[in-house]
Amino acid sequence: MSFNIGLSGLYAANKHLDVTGNNIANVATTGFKSSRAEFEDVYSATRLGSGSKTVGNGVRLANVSQQFGQGDVNNTGNVLDMGIQGSGFFVLSNDGSLSYTRAGTFKTDKDGFVTNSDGTARLQGYGVDANGNILNGILTDLRIDTSNLPPQATSLVSSTINLNSTATPISQAAPYVFDPTDTATFTKQFTTPVYDTQGNQHSMDQYMVKTGANTWDVYTLIDGRNLDGSAPVAPNAPVPSTMTFDSSGKLVQVSTPGPVTVPPTAPTISNDLELDGWVPGTVTNGVWTANGAGSSTITVSMANTTQFNADTARSIPAQNGYATGQITNLTIDGSGVLLANFSNNPDQADRSARPRQLHQRAGPAAGRRHQLERNLRLGHPGLRCSGNRNPGFDRLQLPGRVQRQPDQRTGRADQGPEQLPGERQDHLHPKHHHADHHSDGLISKVV
Repeated sequence: MSFNIGLSGLYAANKHLDVTGNNIANVATTGFKSSRAEFEDVYSATRLGSGSKTVGNGVRLANVSQQFGQGDVNNTGNVLDMGIQGSGFFVLSNDGSLSYTRAGTFKTDKDGFVTNSDGTARLQGYGVDANGNILNGILTDLRIDTSNLPPQATSLVSSTINLNSTATPISQAAPYVFDPTDTATFTKQFTTPVYDTQGNQHSMDQYMVKTGANTWDVYTLIDGRNLDGSAPVAPNAPVPSTMTFDSSGKLVQVSTPGPVTVPPTAPTISNDLELDGWVPGTVTNGVWTANGAGSSTITVSMANTTQFNADTARSIPAQNGYATGQITNLTIDGSGVLLANFSNNPDQADRSARPRQLHQRAGPAAGRRHQLERNLRLGHPGLRCSGNRNPGFDRLQLPGRVQRQPDQRTGRADQGPEQLPGERQDHLHPKHHHADHHSDGLISKVV
C-alpha cells in the first residue's frame, strides 16, 4: 500500500510536469490558454465508514482546467489581426460547424473571405446593406469585396458664404454684359468640382455680381459653358439667379427664372439654386461635345449665405459626388466595423465582426486548445448586436495587433480580435463563457 501511495505521488508529479511542459511549448501560440493541473487526495473507506486511524491512499489528478485571463496586445503589422480585450470569442464556421477562438490572426483566401490562419474556417459577422447599414441578427461569412466603388453623380452642393456688404455694386445698365472672362463684370468667383454619372469631374463656376444694396446676381456655368453645353454668349447669354438679403445681412430668398415659355413661367423662390438639365460634356480645341454621361439635378444650398461687412469668402464646399474608387486600405474600428478606404475618398463599411460569449458548463470542448468546438458542454452562445453595449463586453484592440496573455509560470500569451480600414462593412459578434472574457467585433467592407 505504501508503495502505491508513493507511485500516485510520482504519477501526479508527472502529470503536473506534462501540463507545465505543454504551457511552455505553446508560449508563442496565438490565442493559447494555459492549463492548470488540479489534484485531490484519495482516502480509504469501508461500507461502515472511515475510522479515526484511516491513512490516505495518495493523490490523483482531479482536473486539467484552462485559465482564461486577459492578455497583452502586441503589434503585428497585419491589418486583419485583431485582439479581444475583455471576454468573448471570435466565431468561426467550417461548412456550418461553428467553433470559437481567441486567436485573432486572420487572412483572406482567394475568394476574399476572412479565414483563420490555416484557412480551414471562415470568420463570422454581420453583413451590410447597399447603404452600409449593418444587418444585425444573422451571422454570415465575412468577405472583403475588392471590386471598384461605382461613381456617384453630384446632386447636392453646400457651403457657408459671406458676401461683403461694402462691395461696390456693378451697374446693370447698358452696355453691361456679363462675361466670365472679364473680371470687371463680376464681384467674386467660386469654383466647385462636381461629377457626372460616369464619374467624370467637372468644374462648376459661380459668379457673384453685386447689383444693389441688398441684392446679388449669381451666374452658374459648368466647364465654362451653360448647362446645355452652349457658349455663354449672345444669343445664349446665361440667365442669373437673384439673391435678396434683409437689413441685417441674412438671406431672404433666391429667385431663379424659369424657362422661357408662353405664357411666362414664374420664377422659383427658395433658399437653393436648382440646376436642371445639365448635359455633361468635354471641350476639345474650343469645341464642346457631350460625353454620353447623364446627370442628376444639382441642388446648390445657399441657406448659409450672409451679407456682412467682412471679406467675401466661402468655406470649403461639400458635395456628394465622386469618381470610381479603388480600395487603398482596410481598417477595423473599436466597435468591430470593417472599413474599406477608397481612392475617391469615401469610406464605406464593409462588414462587422462581433465576438460571442459562451456559457461553459463543464470545461472546454474537444478540438484545438485555442479553438473551442460547439457541443453539449457549451451553453447557448450569447450574441451582442451592433450598436449595443453589454456590461460583459469590453473592446476590440486596433487592427494589426494580437492579444497575448502571459501565464504566471510560462510567460505565454493569448490573443483576441481587432479591425480594418476601407469603405464597406460587415459585423462580427461574440459569445459568452463563464470562465472567459468578452469582446466586441470585426469589420468588413460594405459597398
